[in-house]
Amino acid sequence: MTAVNDRARFLIIDDHPLFREALHSAVQMAYPDVDTVEARSIGEAIELLADAKPFDLALLDLSMPDVHGFEGLLQLRTRYPRLPVVIVSGYEEPKIISEALSYGAAGFIPKSARKSDLAAAIRSVMEGAVYVPENYEGQPPDPDSTDRADMVQRLARLTPQQLRVLQMLRQGMLNKQIAYELQVGETTVKAHVSEILRKLNVYSRTQAVIEVSKLDNAELFRDQAGF
Repeated sequence: MTAVNDRARFLIIDDHPLFREALHSAVQMAYPDVDTVEARSIGEAIELLADAKPFDLALLDLSMPDVHGFEGLLQLRTRYPRLPVVIVSGYEEPKIISEALSYGAAGFIPKSARKSDLAAAIRSVMEGAVYVPENYEGQPPDPDSTDRADMVQRLARLTPQQLRVLQMLRQGMLNKQIAYELQVGETTVKAHVSEILRKLNVYSRTQAVIEVSKLDNAELFRDQAGF
């Protein structure tokens, strides 16, 4: 990872103003000259990431209004695989931390951490380490986790437009509706769907939706105290 300088940029993705302010303060403690940009949703973050000027680090809350479970992390990792994404979350269960790391998170910082610890964690990641809480004990991989990690690798092969089509398939949209939304022909949509099925190694759009939906891991977040 390149050295941080006064041109570096961090993206804070959190829908709570007070915690965005807290993260901004921690970033400034770690790197006073770094520019920080804030996003209140994954959609807004993706728009900002499309900017020609790149970001050096993203700090992401798992609990966002426009996504479920790990969906936000997965969108960022598949669209921008070179961008280090650190989870900063109120979910602190070891299983959730392990899943986040298996999906390519560059670190996991609990929201309960003190500002000085947040700053130290950010510095650690920028120096190339993968940060986890001090009391975290790694979870042994299970078959489901291995399958999900494999699906993440396959998702990374999709183009941004194919990812958009896949998201619309998950919303239950028909080819005609997708074509209207994207302002393309139905033939183009059918071609995208065919490529999605091929790259995900599934035989139908229904199976694609089912397999990708498993990545949300909603059961891990149920009854947890999130922020």
